[in-house]
Amino acid sequence: MKWITTSLPGALIVEPRVLSDARGFFYESFNQQTFREAGIDVSFVQSNVSRSARGVLRGLHYQWPNPQGKLVTVLEGEAYDVAVDIRPESPTFGQWTGVMLTAQNRRQFWIPEGYAHGFCVTSDFATLSYQCTALYDRQADAAIRWNDDRLKIDWPVSEPLLSDKDAAAPFLADIPRHRLPSCAP
Repeated sequence: MKWITTSLPGALIVEPRVLSDARGFFYESFNQQTFREAGIDVSFVQSNVSRSARGVLRGLHYQWPNPQGKLVTVLEGEAYDVAVDIRPESPTFGQWTGVMLTAQNRRQFWIPEGYAHGFCVTSDFATLSYQCTALYDRQADAAIRWNDDRLKIDWPVSEPLLSDKDAAAPFLADIPRHRLPSCAP
């Protein structure tokens, strides 16, 4: 696997080694030992699959308490995937990074605990798979407005299709500090 650093500490783009021939392809999407050697010592406890149409934007989602780390992969289509550091004590608080994930480039995006996550579909549809380090916790479920002026995320769409929850999510500045992740382990 090839590990590509981003502007946010711990958020990594993962390029798996792909074996392909006339029959198709194979790649290892996760290997605990390989991840551990790269400094990512995780155990996944929940795996999700999401399918969305062109222009759908989901996010920016996070959990606090009970944060989730996520390994995101696009299985069909393409999506612009974003991570935002929302840990108030972090030197990169409020900063974001994004990566285009496609079925063709087979890149994955590792988003550590303490980050908000969102994606926007840029193909006719996209199917995403993401493995999580914590179970979904309805009580801890939270979101930040996708178009928060403080974040200045450069989304590939200006008028996305949103859920009611995402359309009404608060701006980062309006979220009480105790509802944001801590940098402490």
